Parts: sequence; C-alpha cells; structure tokens
Amino acid sequence: MNKYVKRTLKILGIIAGSIVGIVLIFALVLTIGEYRPDDVEQVELTGQAEKSLTKGESITLLSWNIGYGGLSETADFFMDGGKGVRTQDEDQVKKNVQAVIDTIKEEQPEIVFLQEIDRNSTRSYGIDQVQTIGDAYSGYQSGFANNFKVLYMPIPIPPYGHINSGIMTLSKYSATKAERISLPCPFSWPIRLLQLKRCLLVERIPIKDSDKELVLVNLHLEAYDDGEGKVEQTKKLEELMQTEREKGNYVIAGGDFNQTFSNIDTGKYPLQSDDVLKCGEIDKSVFDPSWQFCMDTTYPTCRSLDRPYDRTDEKFQFYVIDGFIVSDNIKVESMETINKDFANSDHNPIKISFTLSE
Repeated sequence: MNKYVKRTLKILGIIAGSIVGIVLIFALVLTIGEYRPDDVEQVELTGQAEKSLTKGESITLLSWNIGYGGLSETADFFMDGGKGVRTQDEDQVKKNVQAVIDTIKEEQPEIVFLQEIDRNSTRSYGIDQVQTIGDAYSGYQSGFANNFKVLYMPIPIPPYGHINSGIMTLSKYSATKAERISLPCPFSWPIRLLQLKRCLLVERIPIKDSDKELVLVNLHLEAYDDGEGKVEQTKKLEELMQTEREKGNYVIAGGDFNQTFSNIDTGKYPLQSDDVLKCGEIDKSVFDPSWQFCMDTTYPTCRSLDRPYDRTDEKFQFYVIDGFIVSDNIKVESMETINKDFANSDHNPIKISFTLSE
C-alpha cells in the first residue's frame, strides 16, 4: 500500500471518528438535558377567573389543537409523510395565533383546552404563545403543562431546533388545584430523547353548595407509536377518570386523542392511502358503560399533513380524532365541530355544551 493510499485512509478514518465522536457527544448532551418530569407535578395557575360554578348552568368548552401556529393550510410536515419543517414565516405564525384568539372570542366559551401551544420554540420563532393567548382575555384563569421539551432536535434538514411546547387550559371558573399527570412514554433511548413526554393537564373546579368538583382533563395522546403507547395512555386516562367518578365528581376529558372512538362512524373519511398517518381507535368497552363518548363527524376535525391542503382534491385525507369523554352525571346539550376549513391549523376546533346534573 503506497503512502498516498495510507494517508487517504488515515484522513478518512479521522473524519469518520470525528463524526462518530460528535454524534456521541451530542447524544450525551441530550441525555443529560432530557426532560424527565415527575409522575405528578403541580401546575401554576395565572390570571383571575370571574365566575363560580353552580349546578344547572350551561357551560361551553372549546378544544383546539392549534398546531403551534405553524400548520396552516399551506403546511405539510415531515413526520406525517410531507417534507416541511418550518413551513410558515414568522408573520404567518402570528396570523395563525391571532386567528385562534379571534375564534375563542367569537365563541365565548367558559372553558378552553388548547393543544400544541408553544413557548420559545424554534419552529414558531420563539413566540410565547401561552402568554400571547393568555393576555388576550380577561376573566380567565390559565394553566400550562409541558409535553414536548427538547434542547435541540438536529433532524431533519433544516433542523427542527429547540422545542418547548405543551397543553393549556383557560377557564372562567377558578380552580383550586392543577396538576400535570405524566402518561406512559412508549419510546426507548435514544429515540425517546427527541419524542414528546405526553401528559394530562388536570384542573379541579369547586362547585357552589357542593363538596364535589368538576374535574377537567386536557389531553393530547400519542400519535407516532406502534399502537401500544396509545393503549397504555388510554388505560391511564380511564383509571384517573374512573377514580374521580367514584368520588362523585363530575369529569370531562377532551382534546386530541389521535384516535377515533369505537362508537363513532367515521365512514365519511376513509383511509385514502397507506402512505398517510393511520389513526387508532379507542374501544369504548374498555370504559364503564356509563361514560359518554362524544365526537361530531359533520366536518373532519383533522387533515393529513402529507401535503398542503388541497380543497379541490376529493381524495384528500381527513380524520375525526378530537372529542370528549364525559361522565354520566353530566348532561351533554350539544357537541359540534367548528368548521374553520383548516385555514390556520391542521385541526378544526370542537365545542361541547353541558350542564352538571343535580
């Protein structure tokens, strides 16, 4: 072997070794800085709620996965079969967040569940959406819980960057307590380092002239696992809700389940291709028969992100994966999907009106 070949091989070896070393160091940094929340954590409540809760009054709850202001009609997403990473400029993100604020003001719900809301994330230009949305309303108390916190995601190209995101609840009723309840994470190291650490945001609203509470459960369940994670997370949700119901409390859980319910006919929105994201199904029979499973199929609640939204394509993929699970001591008056036609998020907001039974 001549000197030139030896020198070339040595250089290549040094380069390869350097790349491996950089990857290992980066993995070590991510491991040391990994977000490791406790099973139960107290959530800070901010703002001043203006109302006290009484039985018999009609309550409206709006839930919306807002796609961190970055998944409007022009967006696709690399995790869902698309190519997009940061598909919106800063002005568009601000416009999308403002559309969320305007919709909530139009609907005037007493309670709001938001999912995929960012604060200081690269993908949404460091905008603190929690503060922006919280400051837009008076008379609401709010709580935020992280479910996605990564120092730096180096993939894809361009990199996804720093992520600080989660779920937020706003309420005109003052809560006595708010907790972040960790859900099982189906991923192992090192994939776990770059995945969501999902949770339930549980708030407790006292009821006037009663020793019972309205227990609100805001959620965003697993999307990208092989199915086992969804099952385990749903089991944890069922156990919590059943425990609260057995105490005599009123319980409502809602948000982005990333699954449909077994009692809901979603035949209007069939799977169009094996290349798009496939959603699971929550078997209603796993829960006590008394629980009410509510979804509205009049309009889809979610669209595929394998490509930008195409209103002219009859084969475009839609889903119904946002809904509510409600205890039997709550009377559901109405449940609807608000058709925003995915202009500012890949999800449509959903709304439920209900009363607490006497």
